[in-house]
Amino acid sequence: MESHLPLATTRCGGVEFRWGERTYVMGILNLSPDSFSGDGVGDNIDAAIAKARRLVAEGADIIDIGGESTRPGSKPISADDELRRVMPVIESLAGKLSVPLSIDTYKSAVASRALEAGATMLNDQWGLKRDLHLAELAAEWGVPLILMSNQRDKGGYDARIQRDTAYYDNPIFEVISSLKISLEMALKSNVPWENIILDPGIGFGKTWQQDLEIIRRLGELRELGRPILIGPSRKSFIGRVLDLPVHDRLEGTAATVAIGIAHGADMVRVHDVQQMVRVCRMSDAVMRGSQIGH
Repeated sequence: MESHLPLATTRCGGVEFRWGERTYVMGILNLSPDSFSGDGVGDNIDAAIAKARRLVAEGADIIDIGGESTRPGSKPISADDELRRVMPVIESLAGKLSVPLSIDTYKSAVASRALEAGATMLNDQWGLKRDLHLAELAAEWGVPLILMSNQRDKGGYDARIQRDTAYYDNPIFEVISSLKISLEMALKSNVPWENIILDPGIGFGKTWQQDLEIIRRLGELRELGRPILIGPSRKSFIGRVLDLPVHDRLEGTAATVAIGIAHGADMVRVHDVQQMVRVCRMSDAVMRGSQIGH
């Protein structure tokens, strides 16, 4: 791994993510009708467009558009169904917002169409382990690629990770091992080093105790040498700790975002953009010495 290298600047559409200067905020735009957070807008294109514009007004640096629910137990949908949900929104928003669009998908068929329509980042919740062609698309289009560590499926590429009791005592071990595999796959597919972003996958196949441990030890991911994205927003581990339903997890999300930034997070993926932008600015003032608004 090239962990000795600086994070460098990642270009995404017409903007630059200058890692280390501040924390960037990714606003979530769920187009699935069964989102775990209850904020999916489904087939209402006008509502989706209005929400995207609101997220930008609230301070989002990028909008992440997803058409398939990632809640535990959700059933996968076909690429055609996913395209039917996301394409009208991407086509309506591309080039009309002041921030870039990311497509949240693990299917290259969806990613290809989204890139053609104007998306400029790929967010792969399976870290290339379901569809390696995503890396080829990222390399071909020169767009950033988010690689996430997903423990919901213990087979496939992650079978290469030695599984023993060390994982349960040290969940960051498996996260780092999984991300190393994804990172190697991306680099072998000619994705530029500076275009790779890593996500430990909070809530994806981990216990709620492991999620807490990963946030507490997030800084250990720095050995991989790439910027870190976290997505703790409204997740079930917050509900377990605070005994609160999804719609009541704002303060818990704020706490995990602030602590994540203190331990090295470079970007946060959130539902409540306005509030989390403020949390990021305050955390950046403490951790990075930022003294003015972004």
